[in-house]
Formats: sequence, C-alpha cells, structure tokens
Amino acid sequence: MKIALLGYGKMGKVIERIALERGHEIVLKKDESNTYEGIEKADVAIDFSVPMVAVENISTAINQGIPVVCGTTGWLEQYDEVVELCQEKNGAFLYGSNFSLGVNLFFELNDYLAKMMARFSSVYKVSMEEIHHTQKLDSPSGTAISLAKGVIENSNYTSWTEETATENQIHIDAKRIENVPGTHSVYYSSDVDFIEIKHVAHNREGFALGAVLAAEWIVGKNGVFSMKDVLDLK
Repeated sequence: MKIALLGYGKMGKVIERIALERGHEIVLKKDESNTYEGIEKADVAIDFSVPMVAVENISTAINQGIPVVCGTTGWLEQYDEVVELCQEKNGAFLYGSNFSLGVNLFFELNDYLAKMMARFSSVYKVSMEEIHHTQKLDSPSGTAISLAKGVIENSNYTSWTEETATENQIHIDAKRIENVPGTHSVYYSSDVDFIEIKHVAHNREGFALGAVLAAEWIVGKNGVFSMKDVLDLK
C-alpha cells in the first residue's frame, strides 16, 4: 500500500516507521516546506498535521479520490464541510480523536459508565482531566472532548467547559506538561466517595499503529467512518 503522510512531525515519523515495518511505501512526507507532489501515487493519506492546515490536506486528498485517515484535532468546526465534500466526491474519510486501541475501548467504557451513573446524577458530579505534552496546540484535547460527548449523550449533561462548570456542564481541566504522550481521567465525585476511570499512554506507538490499521482498513471503501468501524465496536 502506498501512503501519503500529510504532516511529518513526531507522530508522522512514528507512523512512517510502523507503516514501513508493515510493508507499506511512503510516497509523500508533507510538511510546511514542501508541496503535495507525489500524493497522486497514494492509495491512502494519513493526516497528522496541525489544525490550520488539516482541512486543506484532507480536501486535497479527497479531491484526488484518495481515502483519508485524519488524527489532527482542533479543526472540527469545519467537520461538516469535510463530510459534505467526501459525500459529493463519493470518497472515504475517517476521523479519530485518538487511534489507540486502548483509548477506543476506554471510550466504550466511558459510555457504559455514563449510562449507569445517569441514574445517580443527584449524587455524583462528573469532571475530567487531560494531560498532554507542551507541543500540543489544541485545548482541551480531541480525546477529552470525545469523552465529554460520550457522557453528554448518555446523561443529563448538556455541554463541557474549561471554566467553572454550571450544574449541567462537565468541567475539563486541561494541563500541558513536558513529555506526556496523553493521560485522560473521568471523575465521578460525591460527598462520600470518588470513582475514577483513567487511560495513560506510555508513548505514541499505540496512536501510530491504530492510524496505520485504519488506513489499511479504509482502502477500497466509500463513506464517512470512525474507529468504531475499524475495530467493529458498534
């Protein structure tokens, strides 16, 4: 399989290594200093860039009929535009706020716990914490937002905030600490006890492997997908 890497930072380099180990070929390593030359050779594109160029990267690939797997966060206000373009071009697009197998299982656990705890909303208050490396540009993380949405969809909470939370809001405490790949915690606190579920990433390997697996999976497909489809978690 021929892969175009749209974004060649730390994650892009780990994805490149894992893709090569799995027998794939890299036909483009796109960063801010080069063009899209070579993308036309790709069977699939993987975007781990930055929020301000993600939509351009995704659109360029879709317009050339190339399936896209995107792990860049912080651009989702334009998500509907990308979905519309994908449908218009009969393309294939998969966005994931986190490609780690463990995190996607954690998403499922979060949804299940939220459903159970919704019955006790008068007793327990939900809050969240996420910690990432200092180079991460968006705050809170896409993973934290996905976790918050999971709680909102399964409870009486209506929104999340980084500020002081109202009764129906989930507070997300976003921290940036050097050399932390990603830690996410969901808390349920009451006057008498405290429940916590937590995922800690040790390195970027799990994110990169998941992205490559998603790229392998999406080739030959049409539509808009998520890691639930790749991992058959629906």
